[in-house]
Amino acid sequence: MNTKIQTVHFVPATNLIELVKRKIGRLSNFESRITDVCVFLKLDNMAHHIKDKVVEIRVHIPRYDFFVKATSKNFEHSVGDAFASITKYMKRKKDRELTTN
Repeated sequence: MNTKIQTVHFVPATNLIELVKRKIGRLSNFESRITDVCVFLKLDNMAHHIKDKVVEIRVHIPRYDFFVKATSKNFEHSVGDAFASITKYMKRKKDRELTTN
């Protein structure tokens, strides 16, 4: 599994990067065929005032791409919300595959 963590216009704290890596590691529990995971950490600023923290996650599995975006006032909540959403989508896909077979 190839993983990329990119930050836009800021230098992240090491604990934020470690949190994202821990969450990425848990994704293999839901799907073993993950080839790529891209995580983008962004600051959403409006007229030079930092408003929200944005986390975007893209997971590629052969024949499937998942993408989620979460926004909140701090990165920890955004990361948690985004990973909860992506795991929900992955579980739903796996359930659909099991019911069709």
